[in-house]
Amino acid sequence: MAADDNVQGMRAWLLGLQGRITAALEACEADHGGSARFLADPWIKPEGEKLQGDGLTKILEGGQVFERAGCGFSHVRGPALPPSATQHRPELSGAPFEAMGVSLVFHPRNPHVPTVHMNVRMIAATPAGKAPVCWFGGGMDLTPFYGVDDDVRHFHRACREALLPFGDDKYPRFKAWCDEYFRLRHRQEQRGVGGIFFDDFAELGFEQSQRMTQAVGDAFLGAYLPIVERRVGQTHGERERAFQLYRRGRYVEFNLVWDRGTHFGLQSGGRTESILLSMPPLAAWAYQQTPEAGSPEARLTEHFLVPRDWI
Repeated sequence: MAADDNVQGMRAWLLGLQGRITAALEACEADHGGSARFLADPWIKPEGEKLQGDGLTKILEGGQVFERAGCGFSHVRGPALPPSATQHRPELSGAPFEAMGVSLVFHPRNPHVPTVHMNVRMIAATPAGKAPVCWFGGGMDLTPFYGVDDDVRHFHRACREALLPFGDDKYPRFKAWCDEYFRLRHRQEQRGVGGIFFDDFAELGFEQSQRMTQAVGDAFLGAYLPIVERRVGQTHGERERAFQLYRRGRYVEFNLVWDRGTHFGLQSGGRTESILLSMPPLAAWAYQQTPEAGSPEARLTEHFLVPRDWI
C-alpha cells in the first residue's frame, strides 16, 4: 500500500476537514435560532468482512437551516478494486486497495438555498509484484432550485481560486469535467450549475496532487456558506416547497443511477447507511411535470441547468 506516513497524513487532514465543516454548520444553525447538532456515528468494518476499515459518519437532521446534512469520513481496505474504480484503469483490475475520503451533501430547508455536494478522496492500489499506485479525486458542485446568478458566480470563482496555484488549466478542465459528470443522461439534463470535478488524478506527482485535493476541500466553506447566509431568510411558500421536493427527486436519480462514488461503496461492500447519507429526507416525483412558461421554475431549466461559463 501507500507509504504509511502518506496514508496517516491524509487521514488526519480528512478528519480535521470533517470537523471544521460540521462545526461551521452547527454555528450556522445556532446563528439562525436552531439547536440541531450533528450525530457522530463511528463505525468499524471488522476482519472477515468483504471490506475492512473504519469511519465516522456525521448527520444533522431537522435543523432550522438544514433539513438534512450528512458529512462522512471513511478509510477502508479491500482485496480487489471494484469495477467502478477500474473503469479507466483496467490494468489495476483485481488489485488490493486502500481508499479514504470525506463526502458531504447538505439539503437546506429553504428552497432558495441551494443543495451542495463536496467530496475529496485518495485511493491506493498495489498490483501484484508492483509498487503502489496512488490517485486522488474530488470536487464540489451546487444544485439550486431558484438560482441567482451572483451566487453561482461566487461558487465558481471560489473553485477557480482554489485551483489556480496548481495551473491555469485546472479550473477550465475540471469545470468541463463536472458539467459532463453531473448530468442525468437518461433525461438529458444537468443536475445543477456545476462546479469542479476530477478523478483518477496523479499527474502532478503525489505531493502536489495531494495539495491540490486539500485546497479544494479547504475552499468549500468559503464557496458555500456565504450563499446560505444570503438566501436563508428569503420568504417562500407551498409552491416553492413543492418544486424543491420535485427537483430533489432528480438528485436521488443521479446518485443512485450514475454516481461512481455510490457504486464504488456498494460494489466494494461498504456501509450502506453511510453511503446513502446523501439522500434527502423528502423528495417527490410527478408525471411529465412542465413548469409554466416564464415562471421562476422554468428559469431553472432554461437558464441555470445549461452548461455555461459563469465567471
